[in-house]
Amino acid sequence: MNSFIANFIIKTSLKFRDKRNPSEYELAKEYRQFIISQKRNFKNLLLIVIGIFSASFGFKGFLLTNNFIDGGATGISLLLAAITEIPLYVLIVGVNIPFIFLGYKIMGKRFAIKTALAIIGLALCVAIVPFPNVTDDDLLVAIFGGFFLGAGIGLSIRGGAVIDGTEILAIYLSRKFSTTIGDVIILINIIIFSFAAYLLSIEIALYSMITYIAASKTLDFIIEGIEEYIGVTIISSQSTRIRAMIIDTLGRGVTIYKGQGGYAKNGDTKEIDIIYTVITRLELNKLNTEIEKIEPNAFIVMNSIKDIKGGMIKKRPLKN
Repeated sequence: MNSFIANFIIKTSLKFRDKRNPSEYELAKEYRQFIISQKRNFKNLLLIVIGIFSASFGFKGFLLTNNFIDGGATGISLLLAAITEIPLYVLIVGVNIPFIFLGYKIMGKRFAIKTALAIIGLALCVAIVPFPNVTDDDLLVAIFGGFFLGAGIGLSIRGGAVIDGTEILAIYLSRKFSTTIGDVIILINIIIFSFAAYLLSIEIALYSMITYIAASKTLDFIIEGIEEYIGVTIISSQSTRIRAMIIDTLGRGVTIYKGQGGYAKNGDTKEIDIIYTVITRLELNKLNTEIEKIEPNAFIVMNSIKDIKGGMIKKRPLKN
């Protein structure tokens, strides 16, 4: 039944788009891409939902009752909640609104919509879902509050969204002023913790630094140590289509290496094109999805890149 509905939707879509009857091959190809997209969307949704509940548990189960804060936009929200009577769920949305617009500018409409929905979901979860106060021990609150908050942010990133907009700001400023993303994040957090020490207390600021360290280490673990930039090498029989997808869909530059395939029993070699591109970790999810649509058996090697200098790092404008 589901297959029939999917085929009907695809056939209708192709007719409307091309104004002709699609062939069986076109239907099969479109159906396969539709299934891949739906599986990926479901997985992303599940990761984001789990991330929202994890971050909410870190907020209400640990950090809020002790006025501890974290770095980034969540830290700003927690700090304002501690010194004002504004509810945290209102601040989560309000503080992140500028980052959502910035994400639209540098990451695209789809990313901005997913991020906006994820942040609204986090705010609703904090406002509605009851979580118990787990412990009043300051050290446990700092460590495990940071753990659950970092896990929530990491899972959301794995799902292709962001529930803490500071990373978007860091990417923007690093491109604008030719600095590393890590340096920008450190500078932002120094400012936040300095205000926390002044407005709350030095002791709370020091515990909050432990929270931030626990959150950042957990986030790095959740996303498997992926740094700000990822170098991706792709070997595929569909290299021409993948190259066009990276340029047209992601707006990234590519480098083509000429190579020879050496895996053959008779010892023969075959000329192949090897694609190399550099993307941000927020684009990795989309790249994998688009490659799977074109060539599910493509050989992909990903390497973490800490710093980049020169070349075309800024995204090219996408084609209409």
